[in-house]
Amino acid sequence: MQVLSVASECAPLVKTGGLADVAGALPGALAPLGIRMRTLVPGYPAVTAAAGEGRATWHGDLFGGPARVLESGAAGLDLLVLDAPHLFAREGSIYLGPDGRDWPDNPERFAALSWTAAAIAGRGLDGWRPDILHGHDWQAGLAPVYLREGHPGAGVGTVLTIHNVAFQGLADADRLGSLRLPASGMTAEGFEYWGRISALKAGLVWSDRITTVSPTYAAELMRPEFGMGLDGLLRARARDLVGILNGVDTEEWAPPYRLPSGKRRHTEALRAEMGLPDAPGPLCVVVSRLTAQKGLDLLLEALPALLEGGGQLALLGSGDPALEHAFREAAERHRDVAVRIGYDEGLARRLVTGGEAILVPSRFEPCGLTQLYGLRFGTIPVVALTGGLADTVIPATLAGLWARAATGIQVHPVTADALARALRQLCALHGDAETWKGMQRRAMCHPVGWERSAGDYAALYKALTG
Repeated sequence: MQVLSVASECAPLVKTGGLADVAGALPGALAPLGIRMRTLVPGYPAVTAAAGEGRATWHGDLFGGPARVLESGAAGLDLLVLDAPHLFAREGSIYLGPDGRDWPDNPERFAALSWTAAAIAGRGLDGWRPDILHGHDWQAGLAPVYLREGHPGAGVGTVLTIHNVAFQGLADADRLGSLRLPASGMTAEGFEYWGRISALKAGLVWSDRITTVSPTYAAELMRPEFGMGLDGLLRARARDLVGILNGVDTEEWAPPYRLPSGKRRHTEALRAEMGLPDAPGPLCVVVSRLTAQKGLDLLLEALPALLEGGGQLALLGSGDPALEHAFREAAERHRDVAVRIGYDEGLARRLVTGGEAILVPSRFEPCGLTQLYGLRFGTIPVVALTGGLADTVIPATLAGLWARAATGIQVHPVTADALARALRQLCALHGDAETWKGMQRRAMCHPVGWERSAGDYAALYKALTG
């Protein structure tokens, strides 16, 4: 089976979030199941540099300038790189300009990606044509529209995966022409969203199947408080919507120890690196964007509960300036709090490796990979009861502890008070050496790879192609 995956980012070449990890991991996970996945990505500078001068198989004017598709085997992936310098040859963030705002032509940039995907699916590329066109998030949302309306591709099934419904790819209605969209689609039953064009909604309407990245998030999306105005559409398409849990590359994310006892020296090294003293309680880590979605304002309120229990916090992240400032102030006030603003992949891995607990108190979380890394490394997750966090962590309730099944702590409701209670419980569990080591062992044995989820994707593809 041949699948064309379309994504705006793909690890390890270019990454801003979990979407890139999924796009980079799926091809390898599906290969043993007889599925060849080729991944179409924009030709950002880092991508074209890695791809080199691969075979150019398509030329033409594309949304304001010349473009070509390069075939490359960079990073062990079967890549199709959309080399369109007028759209993607920009330094810095792949989505944001130097002023920190979205590039004004983002709608056209990713419409070009979708248009190219539809052209490949509809006409083929050097004799190759996919059975399935699988798009990720709003950046690929227009591909199913173009495939049905502009590049008819009989027999090609379409799948759209929602990684985060909060990002919808909105554009003003006067860009219908520049986006090459049919005027007939500008209705409530089409891609119109409160008078604007929604690329994500387009994909949800025109795709044959819709997936999202955890079963709980799939159910949440059909509720008004989570659906971001698309809950009605998703309820109408409930039979076509499925939640397939993300996984992680267990070879890339393999702890340097086999037993929980091996973590101790990494914890000591992390304390030294972050300038933290020894402490009787757990060393908690956070690796996250600093936003309200991630619940980090709640962590600031609940922080006294952790510190009073002898715990510590080491945080790496960036985002909301007010949250950055507040965490810096907390580090200045408390010797058991260390903060690094920014992102450093090496430090992120050392935090997961040396941390004793990892905090993910998100208000909503489609899947989350951070808690999966925590499980893999025996770094006990403290997570909100939402989305993929609910699907992956077995809570330390009385039943979970008595059954010796618990792998972490769940927070519900998602409030500062509930988080404070969870942090007190964390400190108490950490003080019970036998219980704590048992949780660590179970966490490290918990399945977090792609095996089961890859099978779910393969079954979905096969159902679509008959």
